[in-house]
Amino acid sequence: MLSYSSICLILIAIIVRPIEASNSSLITREAEALSSLGWWGNPSPSNMISNHCNWRGINCSESGRVISIDLGSGENKIRGNLEKFNVSSFTYLERLDLGDCGLVGSIPYQIGMLSKLNYLSLYNNYLTGFIPKELGNLSNLVNLFLEQNQLTGTIPLALGSLTKLKRLDLSHNQFNNSLPFQQSNLTQLLLLDVSNNFLSRSVPVFKNCDSLRHIDFSNNLLSGHITKELNICHDLEHVILSSNHLTGVIPQELGTLSNLVTLDLGKNQLRGTVGTALGTLTELHQLNLSSNQFNGSIPVFKNCDSLYYLDLSHNLLTGNIPIELAYCRSLAQVRLSYNNLSGVIPIEFQSLRFTNYDLSHNNLSGNIPNINSQVQSSLGISPSDVSDGGLKYHPNQDASDDGSNNHSNKPGLPMLYIVLLLDFCLLNLILVLAIAYIYFCATKKSQVRADVKNGDLFSVWNYDGNVAFEDIIRATKNFDIKYCIGTGGYGSVYKAKLPTGKTVALKKLHRLEAEEPAFDKSFRNEVQVMSNIRHKNIVKLYGFCLHNRCMFLVYEYMVKGSLFCALRDDARAMKLNWSRRVNIVKGVAHALSYMHHGCNPPIVHRDISSNNILLNFNMEASVADFGASRLLDPDSSRRTVVAGTCGYIAPELAQTMVVTEKCDVYSFGVVVLEVLMGRHPGDLLSTFTNQKSTDNRMMNDILDKRLSQIEEILLASGLLSPGSATD
Repeated sequence: MLSYSSICLILIAIIVRPIEASNSSLITREAEALSSLGWWGNPSPSNMISNHCNWRGINCSESGRVISIDLGSGENKIRGNLEKFNVSSFTYLERLDLGDCGLVGSIPYQIGMLSKLNYLSLYNNYLTGFIPKELGNLSNLVNLFLEQNQLTGTIPLALGSLTKLKRLDLSHNQFNNSLPFQQSNLTQLLLLDVSNNFLSRSVPVFKNCDSLRHIDFSNNLLSGHITKELNICHDLEHVILSSNHLTGVIPQELGTLSNLVTLDLGKNQLRGTVGTALGTLTELHQLNLSSNQFNGSIPVFKNCDSLYYLDLSHNLLTGNIPIELAYCRSLAQVRLSYNNLSGVIPIEFQSLRFTNYDLSHNNLSGNIPNINSQVQSSLGISPSDVSDGGLKYHPNQDASDDGSNNHSNKPGLPMLYIVLLLDFCLLNLILVLAIAYIYFCATKKSQVRADVKNGDLFSVWNYDGNVAFEDIIRATKNFDIKYCIGTGGYGSVYKAKLPTGKTVALKKLHRLEAEEPAFDKSFRNEVQVMSNIRHKNIVKLYGFCLHNRCMFLVYEYMVKGSLFCALRDDARAMKLNWSRRVNIVKGVAHALSYMHHGCNPPIVHRDISSNNILLNFNMEASVADFGASRLLDPDSSRRTVVAGTCGYIAPELAQTMVVTEKCDVYSFGVVVLEVLMGRHPGDLLSTFTNQKSTDNRMMNDILDKRLSQIEEILLASGLLSPGSATD
């Protein structure tokens, strides 16, 4: 007769054996589902179960169940149909990242059955259709990235029930109607980006938003007033509502958002005064109120040490430029053009180190402050930048000149005649040069090979200006603003898809700047330098046009934009893990090594900054913008004016005015720190002069807090082996 213990063992065996068989069956089902996609080739059935956990991007639990499928970041171009993905087989799946994989089709509603899923990324594909309401069943979901697709319809209300959701990015799609989250339970939401859609109605009022840090509703069809209830979300750091149809005034309640870093209300129909409330935001880095109907005076900004970017252009502002702006020590870009400002430019401005400074098209008068001439040159500041709106330019004389004040008050008619005469001569000279250039092009055209390589219309050596010019005009609809993706030091950058299917970036010199010798020289200098450069970490120049109608460069299009923008956007910065950041640093280092040691004569870029480092699909870095670069001719002087971006310029350059490769190396070091910290290291650099302030600073203190810490960066850089990381 069987004992009690024997009976228990038999019962356990009866129960466990079917469970093991069932688990084995589920593992087989997962492996077959993966194999049927064809994304990993066609493994044989005999090794499918034992090896599928080792396939690229697949991670399994100890029991063999698939818990992570990570093929995102553009490194794996699957180009399959997402609807064929049998997602219901992966009941243990916690992470699904198929971002930037070239997928088509619609989002399967079965994804809503993955109850353990906490990360879902399908960004930058070609997905169409609606967001399935079943995604609202993903109760453990923390991150949802569906941006840069072709999704349509309304955003489902069911997403508002995802109580653990922290990051939601639905930008760059075709969603319409209004945002449904006013009464939602998104109590842990940190980031909400619905920019570049067709959302209408008013800015939503959030009731449960204690955690919300970042909202971006830009480039939609929102109308009505900006709700004063935004201050309920008291921890907001980034509020971006630009390019909508918002009306009314700026609610004073925005001044209570003490953590606000970015406020962008540009390109709306807002009116009234800017008000004093915004001047109390001590953490504000970027303020854009451009292209509205604001009147009154520029507010006084108090305790504005953090303010970096100020754009109040294209409004109806009056009064004087407040001298308090001169005490915003970090202020690098100031745009006050196209207003009705009057009076003089405060002399206190000479203490600022502007990178970009536009006061044109106002009613300013008087003396231009004695801004250091080297800084003026490096920043592209000249009298014409501020005189278009009637500013009378009287250069400051030496203090020993006793008659300087008397001369500055006399009528300037003789000077006006001289300026007009010079303009007339300059126009004639430009006309002669244009005729000579057209004749030169016509002569050279007969020498150009007729057999242009397929898909490579823009080779510098066989560039057919006439055909390419018309293609570009059609592709950009005569450089329509909607194709503009950025502005640079002396022009705008446009995205154009050519008839061949190739997408390129067009760097176009503005017509007014084309008449400026300094800009023209910089533009032609970039052509000269880039025509002789071939390196994988330097953006490729396809061609150029030096036409009397317009001047532009045709560059390789870098789809991920600049490193500067990637680091300042929380969602994008988190996708730049330490491994990718290390590769970015290596890429820039390789480019500089080539320029300094692989070119004869060596090339010094002179403007290495995060704005001039562009990222491709694979998050690989390329150095761009060679407008300030210089060839180091050993037989000529290396003395020059200062060029570059404030915060990246080597201090010794400002002192010695001598260009060497070391100028780029210093700027590169600043970029490396910026990549590590996730922001410009200005504060850190200033503390290097004070030994006491750096004695107790640890590596973990400066690393980007949005990513995990020092062990991962050491692993990514190869300074730590995987085994020792856990010791």
